[in-house]
Amino acid sequence: MKTYYLRLPLLTALLFFSHSGFAADTIPMHTKGMSTYYVSGTINDTLQSDFLVDTGSGYVTINAKTLKALKQEGKTDFIKNISAVMANGSETVVPVYRLASLKLGDSCVIQNVEAAVMPGSTPNILGFSALKKAAPFSMSISPPALTLSGCGINQVVASNS
Repeated sequence: MKTYYLRLPLLTALLFFSHSGFAADTIPMHTKGMSTYYVSGTINDTLQSDFLVDTGSGYVTINAKTLKALKQEGKTDFIKNISAVMANGSETVVPVYRLASLKLGDSCVIQNVEAAVMPGSTPNILGFSALKKAAPFSMSISPPALTLSGCGINQVVASNS
């Protein structure tokens, strides 16, 4: 009898989320010859790029070339400068810009994403400033996929943090 009582709330929650449009988005990941994973994305509905998935990065990062292309379209706003710790331990000041949207896969759109701009031709990184807005999230290695459960929900609350 207790088994039914324990499963009923779970069943109710699953039915609520499946009927309310909050289904998870699963985005395929791919490698580029190393043990790192990338997802395909589109910035501001125009600029396509691969993003290295890095849950340890506090920000989405874009490189200077990507920023230049976005500025030419007039589709990004400067927010602030931050001190960034680089992979080698050194610190540098980098600008942070607001991206109006970041679309991952076919349907996961994350609004108002803060992106730090890294010098040179570093890979664009999908970091925590976007992942927290689409949380909860999980990664699978076989098959390689990133599952985002919060695409399109809690965007207003998350963008104010």
